[in-house]
Parts: sequence; C-alpha cells; structure tokens
Amino acid sequence: MAKHKYIETPEKLLEFWEMYKKDVKNNPRFKYILSQKTGEMVAEPLERPLTQVGFEAYCYRKFGVTIRHYFDNQDNRYDEYCVICTHIVNERKDDQIDGGMVGQYNSSITQRLNGLTEKTESVVTTSINVLNLDPLDDSKDNLLT
Repeated sequence: MAKHKYIETPEKLLEFWEMYKKDVKNNPRFKYILSQKTGEMVAEPLERPLTQVGFEAYCYRKFGVTIRHYFDNQDNRYDEYCVICTHIVNERKDDQIDGGMVGQYNSSITQRLNGLTEKTESVVTTSINVLNLDPLDDSKDNLLT
C-alpha cells in the first residue's frame, strides 16, 4: 500500500513555497548601527534570502510537515513533484545569486551555497639532486669549491 502524502499535490507544495517567500520578505532581520547624528542605536532592516533550510523549517513549524523527501524523491515516489521542486530550487538559487551579485547578501557565501566557487588545482613538484662523494677519495675532482 502506498504511503499517504502529507502534501497532497505539487500545487499545494507550490502554495507553501509562495507563503514562505512572502513570510521571509515581509519579516526582515535587523542590523543595529550607531547613528552618527543622534548617537543612538538604529535598526537597519536587512532582507532575508530564500533558503532550502528555511523553507523546510517553515513547513514544519507552520504545517507540521517535513518536505525533504519531496526534493530527494527517493525510489521515485515523488515524481509528480519534480517540476515544482525544480522550480523552487531555481527560484531560491536565483534569489541568492542575484542578491550576492548586487551586494545585498554576502557573495562568497552565496557562491559556496550554490556551487559557484572557482576551483583551482595546485601541483607541487620537488626534485632532489644527490651528489655521491666518496669520503675516502682525496682527489681534487671530489671536492666542492
């Protein structure tokens, strides 16, 4: 017997995503800075990025469901959700990458999260020259000058 899906349709998963996006963008984090004019601490709102972990936490907190298996699609049990999951992943990456490119989010973190770091390979070669000297040979050719 097939296991009951807590999110009945891919469209319902997309609805959860839209609610998550709205929640994230309407609830900024705050950075507290010292005002040069007044000498008081001022709260500066910072837009929050969309994240997979945040979406998973939101779905569990708000609806009591885990969503990781919809994205992992183990044993192809969630094939009908693949298009929506791909859309969600792409939209999340787009938000992070665009935000990183314009300086809204930390660009090095968004690069690493999305596999965009530059990879370099270093090769070190070492050569050793061994000089064989006979300690008992007294000839001048054997001496280093």
